[in-house]
Amino acid sequence: MPALPDIDAERVLELVRSTLDIEARALDGLKARQGEAFVAAVRAILASRGRVVVIGIGKSGHVARKVAATLASTGTPAFFVHPSEASHGDLGMVTGEDVVLAISNSGESEEIVAIVPAIKRIGVQLIVMTGGAGSSLARHAHIVLSSAVDQEACPLNLAPTASTTAQMALGDALAVVLLDARGFRPEDFARSHPGGSLGRKLLTHVADLMHTGDAVPRVGLDARVPELLREMTRKGFGFAAVVDGEATAVGIFTDGDLRRLVETGADLRQLTAREVMHVAPRRIRADVLAVEAAQLMEEHRVTGLLVVDERGGLVGVLNSNDLMRAKVI
Repeated sequence: MPALPDIDAERVLELVRSTLDIEARALDGLKARQGEAFVAAVRAILASRGRVVVIGIGKSGHVARKVAATLASTGTPAFFVHPSEASHGDLGMVTGEDVVLAISNSGESEEIVAIVPAIKRIGVQLIVMTGGAGSSLARHAHIVLSSAVDQEACPLNLAPTASTTAQMALGDALAVVLLDARGFRPEDFARSHPGGSLGRKLLTHVADLMHTGDAVPRVGLDARVPELLREMTRKGFGFAAVVDGEATAVGIFTDGDLRRLVETGADLRQLTAREVMHVAPRRIRADVLAVEAAQLMEEHRVTGLLVVDERGGLVGVLNSNDLMRAKVI
């Protein structure tokens, strides 16, 4: 194994601080370069009945993928197209109702410049994000967003560093402004992020998690305690619902109730569910968000809820384990 080169700690930290300082200055300078062109870009995207097609190559291509993903997840339909693939058929994904956002630091990326005539023939609005105000792409664009930086963070001033940071930040700013203009809400964000924690909390309902049918532990009012215990044991929820003749949930009996009942020395064989149940059990509707069920359990310090319909009829049960498995809590 080759020997590791000796590292000068002071040099390392000097470069770290220098890089962050340069990139911070680049972002600060970016603010002053935004004006009517940015407003025009926002208006063009909002007016479009299609999508935002984001293109870029090299490091700008990686940024373009991220910008497209951020737009799409915040209410602006968007997707990335590789300019080289666009020249070989993928341009067919672009329609006249779309807006094209081309990202290129130099504004001279050959692969993008080569497809500009075809983009123009489609008749789409071409927005260019570039550091080259006099570049070929800037000259052919309908709208130019300046992502120019005075200096790259690379000590050689060659590798795209501050310039890609500027592109990323400008793309984020565009997404945020569009999000605000569209009145995008947390519920909208959740719909495009169903696998995330917010999506689970805002999209998961009690009906998605509850147990129904034969899995529901239930007994009638006149059931003896031994029958009640057998039902609890078979279903394994640590509680059982007590229903009247119309299947309305009128009570509940839990493991805790059983322990307290045993301590009294009562003859369990002679008691009925009517005599030992808790009346007015904690109930919830199936169409309620699961996160509200979690709040109800926490508020009343219970681990299970009876799920009822609009008439109070028992339709299911839900416990805290169901919520934990669904990562709602």
